[in-house]
Amino acid sequence: MSTFDDLDAFVATRRCAGLALSPDGTRLVTTVSELSADGKKYGTSLWELDPGGERAPRRLTRSSTGESSATFTPDGDLLFTSRRADPTAEKPTEDRTALWLLPARGGEARPVADRPGGVSGFAVARDAGTLALVTPKPVEGEAAEQREARETAGVAARLHTQFPVRFWDHDLGPGRAHLQRCAPPESADPDPDAGYGEPEHIAPGADHRFGGSAISPDGRTVAVVAEVPDPADPASWRRRLELHTEEGRVVVGDEPGADHEAPTITPDGRWLLWVRERHPRPGRGMAHTLKARSLVDGSERDVLPEEAVQVRGVTGAPDGDVVYVVVDEAGHGPVLRVSITDGTVTRLTRSGAYTDVVAARDGSALYALRSGVDAPPTPVRLDPEAADQEVGGGVTALRGVTELDPLPGTLTEVHATAADGTALRSWLVLPGGASAASPAPLILWIHGGPLSSWNTWSWRWNPWLMAARGWAVLLPDPRLSTGYGQEFLDPATGAWGELPYTDLMTATEAAVARDDIDATRIAAMGGSFGGYMANWMAGHTDRFAAIVTHASIWHLDGFVGTTDASFHWRREWGDPLDERERYDAHSPHRHVRSIATPMLVIHGDKDYRVPISEGLRLWYDLQRSGVESQFLYFPDENHWVLQPGDAKLWYRTVWAFLDHHVLHRPWERPDLV
Repeated sequence: MSTFDDLDAFVATRRCAGLALSPDGTRLVTTVSELSADGKKYGTSLWELDPGGERAPRRLTRSSTGESSATFTPDGDLLFTSRRADPTAEKPTEDRTALWLLPARGGEARPVADRPGGVSGFAVARDAGTLALVTPKPVEGEAAEQREARETAGVAARLHTQFPVRFWDHDLGPGRAHLQRCAPPESADPDPDAGYGEPEHIAPGADHRFGGSAISPDGRTVAVVAEVPDPADPASWRRRLELHTEEGRVVVGDEPGADHEAPTITPDGRWLLWVRERHPRPGRGMAHTLKARSLVDGSERDVLPEEAVQVRGVTGAPDGDVVYVVVDEAGHGPVLRVSITDGTVTRLTRSGAYTDVVAARDGSALYALRSGVDAPPTPVRLDPEAADQEVGGGVTALRGVTELDPLPGTLTEVHATAADGTALRSWLVLPGGASAASPAPLILWIHGGPLSSWNTWSWRWNPWLMAARGWAVLLPDPRLSTGYGQEFLDPATGAWGELPYTDLMTATEAAVARDDIDATRIAAMGGSFGGYMANWMAGHTDRFAAIVTHASIWHLDGFVGTTDASFHWRREWGDPLDERERYDAHSPHRHVRSIATPMLVIHGDKDYRVPISEGLRLWYDLQRSGVESQFLYFPDENHWVLQPGDAKLWYRTVWAFLDHHVLHRPWERPDLV
């Protein structure tokens, strides 16, 4: 059996995320996730990779709590975060995350920054080594004694005075993220345990929340994203960008109708770059602009103009006038080499999706993680200037930690044309052996987002596990998908039930027209936005033999009022009190009486992005309407269902449901449920 036939083996496969390159370019470090000994959770550790691609990967850290966020200091020491206990402490504790340092010259790791609330993020000045440290800050007036009294009394309740109260899968306390700047240890200090200096607090404002930062190479300038109340809506926030220098604070980007975020400062300290994200509204989608501000004279320019691309990552080059930008593009995620001064763009990679791009200081190479629908994240080396590189032709695969057997099928593309003439493209995963003589059953798999694309590998939503069982899987990018220009987003913004639905049906018919696809045995499934679309399709067509809907939106008004970021969706859909018609026209629940297709509903109780109320209401409406349906409920899972045992149960339940309703096999209830 291959890793795609054996679900246990697939779930146990090591995965890597993130890259850090040492100043001398000889060490490349990644964070590796792997299954714990008892198989109940994933643990993380840091591994060193060979930038030359010759040496085998080498594990650097090992603890029960795990390590992550690897970053090198200017001296080549390795910083990381961990909840591991300090063995030198009188009372070791693992109840909070601290910053640790693994010396380049050898020796054991030691904690170098520990705060009462823990460390939630950090950045290091490229040249000076100054530390920008993100820590939780207790609510004003709450002393340690009060926190202890709450614990003694068994009180977990909080009185909130501002929206929101939770995020993705965790509650928000009254404290807020706080930024500290700490001087590095003196380079001449002979004490190997010398730590960082006393922290200097950098606050974006008493009523503001911290949303990210970047630090200049000399450590003197910090770019801070501050989340500020939006005067247009008392329950909403927008992000503005501030520069904090020795001379004071300067607001760089702040305007109604847009967020200014994701700052980075070039290695020579001359440019600040950031993303301006235009807020959506009905009929006009979100749009990105990559902006730059000279830290020498204060001038500003648009590096990539609005409506050009969806920016996913920005990395400065040793040549201060060049940046490397990752964008979505037609089912791929290429790296672009962009001139800040004249806007010249060179596409460095032809295929695949890239993340975590890092540049060698001498300008000789780029390193990144490359993945695709048909390839898990793999460390690679790129030529920093050559155009349209492919694996084996400019892109050199390095020795990584992920080991998988050959894919159980092939990947191809399906093209179609929408009724309005818009070109549509999809990936199609074909199982081995699919042919005109033996056509494969088809699953239409709808991505989440909706501002997303089928352009990368997914460990949680993996079509190759389906292909190993004989299924073909269609992975379409309907309207609202990124990588196809602004005109692909605008018409469907605030109108999900229109063009995305007809695009999905058009793509499906183009796939089933192939002689290696069985048009009589097809199913549909999706999660989040994909779940919304699955619900919408259930009420508008009987083309599918079964539908699986995961973490899905059912009652549009109810969702917008209970999700963790209600203001975002209110911007796109309008006020449900004043624009009732739009909500009624696009809410799937209004079409429940038209549903005849068997449905599997899946939802986690810790999902705060699409609250469990959506799954419960959908399940109740299906049951009272007499629709053949099942409800797979995860009381301890969030939006994605991440625990290894739950993820395996997820797949086995989906397989059993599809086997029964599409392939007409006897129903076999999965073990453990």
